[in-house]
Amino acid sequence: MPNQTRANRNKPTKKKSVVKIVLSVVLFFMLILTLAGGYVAWQVWDDLQSTTDEMYEDVEGQEQHVSRETKPVVVDDGEDPFSVLIMGVDQGDFGRDAQGRSDTMMLLTINPNTEKTSIVSIPRDTYTEIIGRGFKDKINHAYAFGGTSMAVNTVQNLLDVPVDYYVSVNMESMQQIIDAVGGITITPPLSFSHSGNSFVEGQPTHMSGSQALSYSRMRYDDPNGDYGRQHRQRQVIESTMNSIASVDSIRNYSAILGTMSNSMKTNMSFDDMVDMFNKYRGAVSNIEQVQLSGTGKMISGVYYEMIPDDEINRVHTHLKSELEL
Repeated sequence: MPNQTRANRNKPTKKKSVVKIVLSVVLFFMLILTLAGGYVAWQVWDDLQSTTDEMYEDVEGQEQHVSRETKPVVVDDGEDPFSVLIMGVDQGDFGRDAQGRSDTMMLLTINPNTEKTSIVSIPRDTYTEIIGRGFKDKINHAYAFGGTSMAVNTVQNLLDVPVDYYVSVNMESMQQIIDAVGGITITPPLSFSHSGNSFVEGQPTHMSGSQALSYSRMRYDDPNGDYGRQHRQRQVIESTMNSIASVDSIRNYSAILGTMSNSMKTNMSFDDMVDMFNKYRGAVSNIEQVQLSGTGKMISGVYYEMIPDDEINRVHTHLKSELEL
């Protein structure tokens, strides 16, 4: 796998659509409430409440980060920076078991005071201690071993910052959401074929759910290895969330809500989502992306991404500043 230069890793980019992984779901909810009226509004509200209840799943067994003992997050004030762990869980790929692994991991920090959002991408093969297991392994194995709580605790330990919220997206079920919104359009960064589907570099391609899943899963023919796969998975998630948040989706809101309740889990309550949408929207205008990077190493025939201490310290310092810790 080609190594990325530190200059490229540190270079910030602004992509306004990225933060909609969190906020566009809320926008979708707000849109259908705004456009609905009378009895329909009551029916929509009931549907929304039911969906958020089904999506809600607390993190049992999460270890509280020491910083949150003295500075808990209160989102309804609209003043506290907070973090969100985004996980793309791939179930069934390469013969995996039902639990799956978190093959996409991004830690977002949203700061209303600086009106800035930072997104740190964590390589799936990162070699680190799996909290609760007492040994080191690939970070994406944490979810396979112990679900959301073990994944959250492992990320907290690696980067030494709190994880306040999480959103997990089942990539296998994502195709149902994509079909419900009528497909998504993505411009591939390279040409390749996978599972009978062909994609051409630079050519905007309208994809069905199954095509998008195939697009996001290809790994071994990407010259950027897993970094390239992570980028394509982020494209699928971002494009899907953008489509969900569009006015055109309102007409099909019932089917979309149904697929979302089966494909997404979060510990954000509906009230939390409303507060975030109303009070943290300013952060959408300034998005910075940071890539946690290392070098590949084979250990006992298994590939791992080894992250140097100075790289972890760099990202930790960045996140600590963004969270005002």
